[in-house]
Amino acid sequence: MLTFLIWIMLFVFCWPLALMAIVLYPLIWLLLLPLRILGIAVDGVFELLLAIVRLPAKMVNSLL
Repeated sequence: MLTFLIWIMLFVFCWPLALMAIVLYPLIWLLLLPLRILGIAVDGVFELLLAIVRLPAKMVNSLL
């Protein structure tokens, strides 16, 4: 709700900036989408490496 009120204030006080933000936000989101997908893939690789490193400790722990 606070975000909406701030948006309304921006629209009242500086409507060209608000309209520019409405137009540019989807374009910027589309440009950054490949970076988000790359971030998800890199996070998955790091999780896999972490699981591989922790596997011997988990196996020892399960034997005890």
